[in-house]
Amino acid sequence: MTDRTAELIGSLATRGLTIGVAESLTGGAVCAELVRPAGASSVVVGGIVAYATSLKARILQVDPELLAAEGAVHPLVAAQMAAGVRGAVAVNGVPADIGVATTGVAGPSSQDGHEPGTVYIAVDGSHGSAVRALNLSGARDAVRAATVLAVIDLLFERVIENVADGE
Repeated sequence: MTDRTAELIGSLATRGLTIGVAESLTGGAVCAELVRPAGASSVVVGGIVAYATSLKARILQVDPELLAAEGAVHPLVAAQMAAGVRGAVAVNGVPADIGVATTGVAGPSSQDGHEPGTVYIAVDGSHGSAVRALNLSGARDAVRAATVLAVIDLLFERVIENVADGE
């Protein structure tokens, strides 16, 4: 998709950082984009597509009470998915340094009262955590593609730029 992804992967590899990906509405598209550049195997530990709400709780450790009260399209769900995937993709007991997550409504129908294009993305790691709300427009594929690009941007802002600034 973008050379920015290759730059991101190169920067993470240079720093020895690993990443795990938890996806819902993007269905693996974020992980596919992250593994596209050469050198991704030293950075991307793995990804989990938790399309079903129950998997978010069972595999990614999202609070079942939060899911019952708010549904899967919620900023705290995205944050918990990003935190949970770090451990879910642990290798030899070592969690990923960074977790990233997507949840939302790609469309064409609304879900739990949320309109298509309502998306939450999150990143979690030693640099801290952040959730970003997106209000995207367009067809289903356009919403999913825009979400992937937004994740790459969020990773740059929260991980690469923070590391460069010495945080």
